[in-house]
Amino acid sequence: MFKKILIANRGEIALRIIRTCREMGIQTVAVFSTADRDSLHVRFADEAVCIGPPASKDSYLNMPALLSAAEVTNADAIHPGYGFLSENAKFSALCRDHGIKFIGATPEQIDSMGDKANAKDTMKRAGVPTIPGSDGLLDGVDQGKKIAKKIGYPVIMKATAGGGGRGMRIVWDESELENAWNSARQEAGAAFGNDGIYMEKYIEEPRHIEIQIAGDQYGKVCHLSERDCSIQRRHQKLIEETPSPFMTPELRDKMGAAAKAAAEIIKYEGVGTVEFLVDKHRNFYFMEMNTRIQVEHPVTEEVINYDLVKEQILIAAGVPISGKDYLPTKCAIECRVNAEDIYNNFRPSPGKITTMHKPGGHGTRVDSHIYAGYSIPPYYDSMIAKLIVSAQTREEAIVKMERALSEFVIEGVKTTIPLHRQIMRNEDFRKGNFTTAFMNTFEIE
Repeated sequence: MFKKILIANRGEIALRIIRTCREMGIQTVAVFSTADRDSLHVRFADEAVCIGPPASKDSYLNMPALLSAAEVTNADAIHPGYGFLSENAKFSALCRDHGIKFIGATPEQIDSMGDKANAKDTMKRAGVPTIPGSDGLLDGVDQGKKIAKKIGYPVIMKATAGGGGRGMRIVWDESELENAWNSARQEAGAAFGNDGIYMEKYIEEPRHIEIQIAGDQYGKVCHLSERDCSIQRRHQKLIEETPSPFMTPELRDKMGAAAKAAAEIIKYEGVGTVEFLVDKHRNFYFMEMNTRIQVEHPVTEEVINYDLVKEQILIAAGVPISGKDYLPTKCAIECRVNAEDIYNNFRPSPGKITTMHKPGGHGTRVDSHIYAGYSIPPYYDSMIAKLIVSAQTREEAIVKMERALSEFVIEGVKTTIPLHRQIMRNEDFRKGNFTTAFMNTFEIE
């Protein structure tokens, strides 16, 4: 087992990893930019190393600084959390070259799934259903027009290196295609340094359902059921839950088997997530595979009593998994709390938290690195907390989430707590009657 793990991340996920390491008797090293000097993950780690100024490229994305911090502190492993370098094949390879265990996928596994066009080809070989579209990247507008004519409009253009909705355009007819192609490429090139674009059939009225999987170093894979991530705004998830109110036992079996096939074909090592779009007829299509821990992993942990971060560490240390698939025994919901002004087009709201009170009670969990007096820096993602509740039924979980949100007080900055309270009261949400377009027509009170 590892003696010391450096966490190459910040905020709530860094604190989350530190807690599991402490329970496992593993020492931890926090890294921080000068903007994060007062974050809780810095206080709770056994050691802390400043790795640079606020800008991510100079700190949390600075591979030499991270590796130097690991070597100076004699860390024998690096946990990348999510975001930043968690799915960076070069960083995974550098860790391996320096004799430091990267707690995550191998460079080869990241490469096979990180490029979405390549991932789609891999899934086809595994027999996993994929959305009809281009075979790899488009080489121009004319090819796009031919493919769109063949598979039928609407179509969606996606950046091969994309995420968070950037480099993505929906095209409803041929007259829009050239403008969509040009703007998608421009945005993708600026955001990711890669302007490669591929095309898929646009699935109308879809749900976004993902399957949590785990695979060990010996070829064994299991799935840990699903999460419904359909409540999202501009392709950014807001609320996640398990089990999905749209799921049936038969669909769960099929999607679970497909997710395992996806992991097995690349000999996946670690915990990861296979994401699918599911249409209104319950046909499902592979969307992407995330070769890392997910923001929404706590909802899975709460319904199957399973520490996913601990499992990551055990797998990285060479411990075999049981291979048993898990089914949810309860219902759990997670609300992402962002420092944003919902009445001002979700404008980020950095600043000092003057007052804070976290909710409590049975089945209530808050994952966060903030506290009263903490100043939210303007340089990073606006998520400042995750509120997770679990109960025996979905109806009870919604009531519990309403109660917990009413107790959650964060003053000094604007947050999305009022939005979540409104969603919990929405009749369509309460009935499980929603798709990824839910927020398009949702009216904020």
